[in-house]
Amino acid sequence: MKNPLKSGNQTVLILPLFILAVIFQNCQPKVQEASQTSEIAIKEAAEKPEYFYLRPEVEKAYGYTHAVKIGNDIKISGAVSMDDEGNPTAIGNMEEQMKNCYADLGKILKHFGATFDDVIVENVFTTDMPTFLEASVYRNSIYTKQFPTGSWLGVKDLALPELMIEIELEVHLNK
Repeated sequence: MKNPLKSGNQTVLILPLFILAVIFQNCQPKVQEASQTSEIAIKEAAEKPEYFYLRPEVEKAYGYTHAVKIGNDIKISGAVSMDDEGNPTAIGNMEEQMKNCYADLGKILKHFGATFDDVIVENVFTTDMPTFLEASVYRNSIYTKQFPTGSWLGVKDLALPELMIEIELEVHLNK
């Protein structure tokens, strides 16, 4: 009896294995490419900006968007004490203006499923630093776990002369 692994029969066994190896090698880059393409699409979808308008007409008139979310990060434009028509409120009262700012910021955070615990940066602009410092204790009721990083800046003017305070936030969601 002849050994089947000798002579021409070796070619019969090796040839299919060679063909399978070549096919597998040619398919591998396509599978990797398809996987990379879907990963990029998922990442781009997650990083597409989501814009939020608290007062669309006012924001359009002044040329800004109140908040933009990209991925897990949210940038919130400075909130001021104003009504839905853009008129200043609580004129001359720093603490009430501050409360109004935080109320608006809370609405924006809620829209994105966030809380003040998710705030990582808070920048405060005020036209009256001594009065702000007196009223700043109110922040203890806003930030109950930890305070964010940020700056408190005394400025000459805000967008409207009646405004005494403006608060902007940066948020990171741990989702």
